[in-house]
Amino acid sequence: MTVQPSRPEATRGDPLRRAASSRTALWTTFVAVHGWLAWLGVVVMPTRAFWDVDLYRWWASLALDAGRWPVLDDPWVYPAGALVPVLAPALTGARTTVGYSVGWCVLVTVLDAVAVAVLLRAGPRAHPDRPVRTGRDRAPVPTGAWWWLAFLLALGPVALGRLDAVVAPLCVVALAVGLRRPRVAAALLTAGAWVKVAPGALLLPLAAVVRRPVRTVALPAAAVTAVVVGAVAAGGGAARIAGFVTTQGGRGLQVESVTATPWLLAAAVDERVRIVFDTALVTWEVAGPGTAATARALAVALPVALLGLAVLLRRSTASPVDVLLRGSLAATTVLLVVNAVGSPQLVGWLAAPVAVALTVAPERRAWTRVAAGVLVLAALTQVVFPFGADGVVTGDPLFTAALVLRNAGLVVLLVVAVRSVSRPAP
Repeated sequence: MTVQPSRPEATRGDPLRRAASSRTALWTTFVAVHGWLAWLGVVVMPTRAFWDVDLYRWWASLALDAGRWPVLDDPWVYPAGALVPVLAPALTGARTTVGYSVGWCVLVTVLDAVAVAVLLRAGPRAHPDRPVRTGRDRAPVPTGAWWWLAFLLALGPVALGRLDAVVAPLCVVALAVGLRRPRVAAALLTAGAWVKVAPGALLLPLAAVVRRPVRTVALPAAAVTAVVVGAVAAGGGAARIAGFVTTQGGRGLQVESVTATPWLLAAAVDERVRIVFDTALVTWEVAGPGTAATARALAVALPVALLGLAVLLRRSTASPVDVLLRGSLAATTVLLVVNAVGSPQLVGWLAAPVAVALTVAPERRAWTRVAAGVLVLAALTQVVFPFGADGVVTGDPLFTAALVLRNAGLVVLLVVAVRSVSRPAP
């Protein structure tokens, strides 16, 4: 790929450009954004924005204090690898709600800092044909690093207070090193998939850009899987290792999901359509004519859609970096649209391919438009959650409209992403 050299002399007279090129400004903003999101989640609205984090605390306390371990002793809604981040804050002794929440925010912030550092190294000064610059002549901060901070701010506290916040930086690092160290990328994505399944979909574009996908992608993924399965089996949980699949398998259409949108609108005028609370999964769903059949159909449609995407990726004539990044955006958008689940934090899956593309992609103009659209989707998601969660359930027209616009935008993004996969690089 071609990286344009920086022109420090052009930025010295422009305060905005000078700030954008400053690593000090970037890291100061990084601390401010994470501090703001943590304050919202821990202090301002803990029962709304960080309710899941307190659930993680309860699971950790149940395991460490009562000896009842998710997966090992009881079925769990998450893959077994999620135990690692769930236990991490509690292992420091933070067992209170506030203490655990603060520890969780520290964990996510450290992981995000690693991802930002990787983006900085993946930027212009890391290009092998250019020397490393120091002092006032250092390369500018990649746009992707700044964009990712803007994305976190737009998405709101849910960008920090969910398990998805743990896997997002793993995906950033994996995509940033994917072409240079595909084995490392495969291992990271597989580890992420054992926390939340979504990162596993990014193995598809990674496998499409390497010469020996079995040796380079499948074997590292199998090795990580073997470690996880072996550890769970040693703890006596082998029979429950795939419990997260069956636990999620019987769910209906979550009210925020794209596919639930027609029923969400119909609920305002059709008494047969209701919004009900699933106590087992602790989520709101739509119920009415056709919802159960649609949920079952999506369970088949999602793997079929991913298989079709894999075929498109293998046939693509675009450059490897475009296949990897366009394919990653398409895969994550498929997961968001062709899905019965629509939790707000899932929008965070879009961040990694966009942030990395704005850092390393040879043609960034098209990505700039995509990046702007994804920021709008993130902001609409924050309007819906945590601020409008009750309004959506009760049919408030403002928050319902925000959710409908967000879901329509996701469909548009899916079309754009899939079309980009099927066309060559300009």
